Amino acid sequence: MSAGERIDSKKAPEPVGLYPHARRVGNLLFLSGVGPRERGSKAIPGVELDAGGNIVSYDIETQCHSVFRNVRYILEDAGSSWDRLVDVTVYLTDMKKDFPTYNRLWAEYFKDDPPCRTTLEINRLPTPIAIELKCIATIGDV
Repeated sequence: MSAGERIDSKKAPEPVGLYPHARRVGNLLFLSGVGPRERGSKAIPGVELDAGGNIVSYDIETQCHSVFRNVRYILEDAGSSWDRLVDVTVYLTDMKKDFPTYNRLWAEYFKDDPPCRTTLEINRLPTPIAIELKCIATIGDV
């Protein structure tokens, strides 16, 4: 059985490991974890790092806008769209501090028909970011 069609976005940030941005299997699109980094750069919107690469400060609102934009890029490059998201797993590194802002922005981005969502606090992510999304969307005829 095939692992499905590989999707690599030309707009989303390059993966930090050996994995595609997404895979299409039938009418489902499975996105790899998506963070707020910018394509072609190690820069992370809203993050200030010290000389050792450690987080000095970060703006979760800026990171949320950026990660949502990156998810949209991958969906659109794959032939899907924002309104076709069906399930999102959200990883936050500081639930107590960041959840209220993230939850407010989620409500702005998904006013009418939000996808299913699970939000987890984790110790850290592979790069110095505070949020990452793992998404499943529909694609093609359903």
